[in-house]
Order: sequence, then C-alpha cells, then structure tokens
Amino acid sequence: MNVNPKDTHAVYERQATEFDKRRSKALFEARWLARFTASLKPGDHVLDLGCGSGDPIARWFMAEGFAVTGVDFSEAMLAIARERWPDGDWRHADMREFELEQQFDGIIAWDSFFHLTADEQKNCIARMAHHLRPGGMLMLTVGPRAGEVSGTVGEELVYHASLSPADYAICLEENELRMTGFLAEDPETQSRTVLMACKI
Repeated sequence: MNVNPKDTHAVYERQATEFDKRRSKALFEARWLARFTASLKPGDHVLDLGCGSGDPIARWFMAEGFAVTGVDFSEAMLAIARERWPDGDWRHADMREFELEQQFDGIIAWDSFFHLTADEQKNCIARMAHHLRPGGMLMLTVGPRAGEVSGTVGEELVYHASLSPADYAICLEENELRMTGFLAEDPETQSRTVLMACKI
C-alpha cells in the first residue's frame, strides 16, 4: 500500500470543501448515535474527535440537546463548522496529542480514528479514556480486522488502519474501558465497523 499516514492532514486541508459536499447528511448513523446516547441525558457533554465540518454527527448531538466540543486537526474543516455554528465549541487539535482540561460523558470518533496507525490508536484510546468520566461512553469506527488499507477523501487516497477485535478489547481493558458493542461492516452504516465501550 503506497499511502502514507503522514499525508492525511494535508489531504483533508485540500479536500475539505469537496469532502463536505460529498459527505452524506442522511444520518445513516442515527441508530448507533441513539444507542451511544441511551445512557446519557440532554445537557451531557460529548467530545466529537475528528469532527470535520460538524455535519452530520456534531449537528445531531446539538439538535438532541447535548453540549458538544468538536476537535479536528484540519483548519479547513473547522472553518466550515465555525461558519455554520459560530457559537459552537470548535477546537484545533490532533487526536494523537489532544489534552483538554475536562472529562466528558461521551467521546465519539466517527470516520476519523481509523486514520491513525495501530500504535497511535492504542495511545489515542488511552488518551480518550483519560478524558472520559466513569460510566462515560466511547464509540469509534474501526476496521473489521487487523491491517492497513486505503480510503478516499474527495479525490485523494488516505491511510486507514485497524487492530483486530481481540486487540481492541485488550487495549480497552487496559484503559479501564469495557467493550459493549462491536459490529463488523454494518450494512446500515454503509459497511462501517462500529465499536462501543464504557468507562468502568
């Protein structure tokens, strides 16, 4: 595979407008979002890691009455979010290095976490666990099996990686997280693989 994970940031900067235009706003994710928030209540604080333009994931949370903090490493993507929701809490940071002075009731990284290498994913899970309150929920889109593949953003290829389901379970357990859901290539989400966990 000739896709370098270090190129992902530049691709999103170049393709932000095109990506946002092509990104489905039909909320095919709604069933998973509802499951993720089943134990949360309106007003709870959700961290959207890799929030992009904020549409449709952060938009859904805001519409449902949650407080949302959106974090993304692409200034071009954040510019779109800030234009749409100027009062929103949009922060420029890399999910591999983010450090926020608070804990959240839920953390979601939908269509973003899988851009990290396997080692970066393990470190990021530890970082996310640190930012989750006890009982807080985590939801990620990952790969169905261990390995590296390529995806597309706009007109360009980007890097994707995944651990095995067993290795995710081990990594979660090491960080006081318990896997509560895993569905590989869910047809309702255009074949995304979804992982959910709860902070013990």
